[in-house]
Amino acid sequence: MEKDFFKYQAQTTPHPLALKVLKAKGSYIYDQNQKKYLDFIAGVSACSLGHCHPKVVKAVKNQLDKYLHVMVYGEFIQEPAVHLTKLLHHYLPDNLTTTYLTNSGTEAIEGAIKLARRATERKEIIYAKKAYHGSTLGALSILGVESQKQKFEPLIPECHAIEFNTESELSKITNKTAGVILETIQGGAGFIVPKSDYLKKVKKRCEEVGALLILDEIQPGFGRTGKLFGFEHFEISPDILVVGKGMGGGMTIGGFIASNELMMLLSNHPKLGHITTFGGNPVIAAAALATLKELTETSLIRETLIKEKLFKKLLVHPSIKEIRGKGLMLALIVESPELASKLILKCKEKGVLLFWLLFENKAIRITPPLTISEQEIREGCEIILEVFDSILTN
Repeated sequence: MEKDFFKYQAQTTPHPLALKVLKAKGSYIYDQNQKKYLDFIAGVSACSLGHCHPKVVKAVKNQLDKYLHVMVYGEFIQEPAVHLTKLLHHYLPDNLTTTYLTNSGTEAIEGAIKLARRATERKEIIYAKKAYHGSTLGALSILGVESQKQKFEPLIPECHAIEFNTESELSKITNKTAGVILETIQGGAGFIVPKSDYLKKVKKRCEEVGALLILDEIQPGFGRTGKLFGFEHFEISPDILVVGKGMGGGMTIGGFIASNELMMLLSNHPKLGHITTFGGNPVIAAAALATLKELTETSLIRETLIKEKLFKKLLVHPSIKEIRGKGLMLALIVESPELASKLILKCKEKGVLLFWLLFENKAIRITPPLTISEQEIREGCEIILEVFDSILTN
């Protein structure tokens, strides 16, 4: 199967981890030889409730018995999507009323950019250096690392970068700006948390010039940072919120959320301002609804901050220079890219799955399922420390 994987399935890097998956349950993935791996990646923050959570599986199976895809997005009234979007609003600020459900976070980014331009009748989009919002053409235009973009140019014009967490750069947001898009916590850059009042100042500047603030919560959202949405830590509300990843409990979904007044702009002049065939798919929406209920009706989100403290308490080693992030969106920073890669690959051999970050090559991703137990955290951290020691002595 490995040869077929490399020949027939398109690759994203020359050297994937190439783990041959047999099954996955809870915090573990099992390979074809029945070896189990403790998963500290969670599908890159996507499997918020672990693998095959029983309530998600039950919701999917129940919906499969009723109907699957029946019509393109927005034409028919389908119970799972309506219930999901209504419950989302229940947990969001009043201005975030209406959700456009998409197939992925990246598609939602595309929709959010279009909505900002449509609402303001301006063209300029401001984004952050080292930002990552996806790899489709619009999302690539606001990716904050030039070397990742050059081979695909020309991209969308009038997209300009500012330094994240730098107040002096906010003057670049002007009355020509349609929208400012930021990750609430920068992911690919190394899990950079905004300074205490930075997002408030961005929001204030947007209000001064009539621009819309778009917050990308594709990775921080759905409980990963200890709040249902990361922006809650910073006491602001965006004009447009983008979600995805952990929203689906392991199923593929995204969405962008704004006021009903703003969102209606995409429905007319022109009609079909944003359209998707499979967005709001009933099976996927049922999984997302079950995920949202589990997150909000249990103590999982509150426990995320307790688990963060446990990770930071256990992961003390001379090779670890810093632990960045919030909740269960953590990055170990080590002294060199070579050490980071050695640790990731050797931990895989020992049965713990870790991963890289996009633009910070000294970082090691730790984003386990929110359902991970204290005992599983202790077991994984013990192996990480053992591997650090073995690298230092060899």
